[in-house]
Amino acid sequence: MDYELVAEGFEFPEGPIAMADASVILTEIKGQRLTRVRPDGSKETVVETGGGPNGAAIGPDGAIWITNNGGSFQWLDNQGLTIPGPTPPEHQGGMIQRFDLRTGELSTIYEACDGRRLIGPNDIVFDRTGGFWFTDHGCSTPEGRKFGALYYAKTDGSHISRQRDHIISPNGVGLSPDESVVYVADTQLGRLWAFDVAEPGVLAPPAGFAPGRVICNLPGYQLLDSLAVEASGKVCVATIINGGVTAFDPDGTTEHFPIPDLVTTNICFGGADMMDVWITASSTGRLYKARWPRPGLKLNFNG
Repeated sequence: MDYELVAEGFEFPEGPIAMADASVILTEIKGQRLTRVRPDGSKETVVETGGGPNGAAIGPDGAIWITNNGGSFQWLDNQGLTIPGPTPPEHQGGMIQRFDLRTGELSTIYEACDGRRLIGPNDIVFDRTGGFWFTDHGCSTPEGRKFGALYYAKTDGSHISRQRDHIISPNGVGLSPDESVVYVADTQLGRLWAFDVAEPGVLAPPAGFAPGRVICNLPGYQLLDSLAVEASGKVCVATIINGGVTAFDPDGTTEHFPIPDLVTTNICFGGADMMDVWITASSTGRLYKARWPRPGLKLNFNG
């Protein structure tokens, strides 16, 4: 797969959104902001969010919805590469934010579920009813790890529910084309999970002891980050250590597309034929563009 460098100099880019005007809006987790990138590579700050803006998506209201981890990483410099490190002791938790592109208003919609503070919201996807699934990645502590969860919420602030709890490190989240399955990438396990949807916002009970169905565990030491879904139903997951994007077929077979960054974190589809992709290469602070061999799934809401 051939790729081109669009822009560089980002502070750990993530959460790309392909906009209708051919720009890309992405998050900068370390930089604590959203940034618009024009096709010519020029950049402008969209909003300073504070915390750690991680995932982002356009909602049914035309606003950008942000999963903000609340600053859950210390930042390490390893031979010139930016690497997320342990959670700082002052970290209190994360939030779901809404940014209105028309008015410039940034607001916090959710900080807790059932009285329990969100730990580190990570990635987000809207279903066709206008509600959204999001992952909470959890965080590290000196004693071990606070496990994450998979949530569903509504944009009016009236409902948030924890649909699967005690997942080790849920990261990327996406929906199958018919929205009968929620896919979740588990970073530390190198595993793609599939959770069957009983009705919008509600998962079917798991079969047996596992929280969901295992699509595939990657061999060796590979970590998974955020994802996007193809129109065919394949799930394209940014892959760390073995830097690039791994396309998972629902039958468990995989195909790897290398990118020159061992911390490749996200991918989004766009363009007239949905075969343009933008890929965030986070440890080097770069955004790449490529032509994907198959079209991506058009999201329910677009900017």
